[in-house]
Amino acid sequence: MIRLATLILIASTSLAACQSNPHPSLFRDLGGLDGIGHIVDEFMLGLGNDPRIAHHFGQTDPQRFRQKLIEQFCAESGGGCSYSGESMRDAHAGRNISHADFNALVEVLIDAMDKQDIPVAAQNRLLQRLAPMHQDVVTH
Repeated sequence: MIRLATLILIASTSLAACQSNPHPSLFRDLGGLDGIGHIVDEFMLGLGNDPRIAHHFGQTDPQRFRQKLIEQFCAESGGGCSYSGESMRDAHAGRNISHADFNALVEVLIDAMDKQDIPVAAQNRLLQRLAPMHQDVVTH
């Protein structure tokens, strides 16, 4: 009985230590919802000004695009949001997006995060969560 009580005490102390010293969340590292909004705004400016990929966004509704990007980044970063947009496959179907286009978009996103002083480690964590979308976005 004493051993069981000791094990429970050790386990609960270890669990409490983990809970009191959690790893910082990506959502927080991105600046929360406000920070993500600033990243998205900078990202959208960059997309519109990048001659390599701006043409892909000519028919995009900017307000809806902004809203869906914020939802997506918030959801992917653990901010508790739900993404309500189309699947990446459906949203990019027929748009003839190449590997080079995708890479340019990633460069613009990195630049946007740099301009918002997002730490590189947080940038890499977000990019890691977004990377699987590559297979659904690149169509040619």
